[in-house]
Amino acid sequence: MENTIICLDTSILIDYYRKKDKSKSLFFRLTEKYALFTVSAITKYELYIGNSKEQDDFWDNFFSQITVLPFDTKTAKKAVEIYKQLKRDNKLIEVPDILIAGTVLQNNLPLATLNKKHFERIKGLQIIHR
Repeated sequence: MENTIICLDTSILIDYYRKKDKSKSLFFRLTEKYALFTVSAITKYELYIGNSKEQDDFWDNFFSQITVLPFDTKTAKKAVEIYKQLKRDNKLIEVPDILIAGTVLQNNLPLATLNKKHFERIKGLQIIHR
């Protein structure tokens, strides 16, 4: 099992939550290869704002067992660089995805996502999608 820390995008966690058979989710498959996972504070935010009251216990339990990377000044600066580059290239994506990418790049981590189409626009981002 690899010791690489993998940052999980919101799409990975939503997929995991929604699947009745968790073994069919990418997150489950990733746990068979990797031992260490983290998420951005932005992912935590996205999950809770889209969350119903019934889901609170599930996510509270999940986030009690995983490191949540903060969105700090250095991360904000990295996200601004990403935004400006995407804007120059006329390839802007949603701001939360830019903030997640900033977190990932600032912490030098690969990102597991089901949203390859957006994240592949960001230079230097290592994406895990299968």
